[in-house]
Amino acid sequence: MRLLISGAPSKIFHLKEFGEELKKQGHDYHLVVDTDIYAGFPSRNIKDWFDNKNKFKKLVSNFSPDAIFVDRQVNFGKIAIEEKIPLFVHLRGDYWSESEMAKQTLYKYPPKRTVIWFKEQTADKCFRGAKKIFPICKYLGKIVEKNYPMIPNDVLYQGINPANWVNNEKMELKHPCVGLVQNATIWEKTKQLLLLKHIMKKMPDVTFYWAGDGVYAEKVLPELQKFDNFKWLGKLQYPDNVRKFLNSIDVYALISGIDMSPLTLQEAQLMQKPVIATDVGGIPELMMNNKTGFLIRKDDPLDLFEKLKKLIDDKEVQETFGKNGRNFIEENFHWNTITKNFIKNITELN
Repeated sequence: MRLLISGAPSKIFHLKEFGEELKKQGHDYHLVVDTDIYAGFPSRNIKDWFDNKNKFKKLVSNFSPDAIFVDRQVNFGKIAIEEKIPLFVHLRGDYWSESEMAKQTLYKYPPKRTVIWFKEQTADKCFRGAKKIFPICKYLGKIVEKNYPMIPNDVLYQGINPANWVNNEKMELKHPCVGLVQNATIWEKTKQLLLLKHIMKKMPDVTFYWAGDGVYAEKVLPELQKFDNFKWLGKLQYPDNVRKFLNSIDVYALISGIDMSPLTLQEAQLMQKPVIATDVGGIPELMMNNKTGFLIRKDDPLDLFEKLKKLIDDKEVQETFGKNGRNFIEENFHWNTITKNFIKNITELN
């Protein structure tokens, strides 16, 4: 199979790993940033609105793909449908909920509402024209089924290469410590970080390090930085500095209001760190409760405190959960497994 893969610049690292594993299995791929080939309206660059699609047509003519795989729902996928090339859509998040959240926050004024409307129309065409939709977790698969029951869908988890996530360099951190790696781009996710206010007060000897940034960081940082045992690292370079950070912490925490398939939860387990994560969305599919870490209830600071304390205080549990975590991720999310399932899925459609 010859697969043309497109995605956002931030996902190219992972999409290349996906493509390289396909190549090992005898398939050919070509990877592009979707907007480099065709952006269209509502791109911030007005010139893109009048693009004649020549770049896209030339790319398709030169590579002759059997199918196109898009990692987000933008104009690139819409053109693939117009050109009658089989389209597979990878869905990373709850597009519908995130769109509604955007309308209530950053996009609540009329001009930006118009932008959201056009993006929704484009996404709808991608979903309806897809040969198959691949949600990134089972939880999201149920949402896809509800919105597009007429389109086949099957889970395509985020794959990972365990060989890239091994003990290496370390950062100088104050121990014991808890590390968080998550961006602040969706308010429903980010506001759960405010639970840490209740925790840091009770655990003054534990340092909490947050690596991440985004439009909502300014809404939580003023509250969290009131505590001496909170340190903000900003966005770390990926993957080297993220790996170094995860290698240095004692416990990894994902305190989120909604998440589908947070990659750092996989990475932390590969680095043999015990994990604590909110029991929402697809998170329970990426860890084993009471074996690789603890799931906690949303909006429950007491539950978070009790489970964090257990992990911080018990080095034996830390070590056991860490070893279990690496084994769990290696067995279930290795790119080799993910790509084989993907090829099996698309082959069955023919």
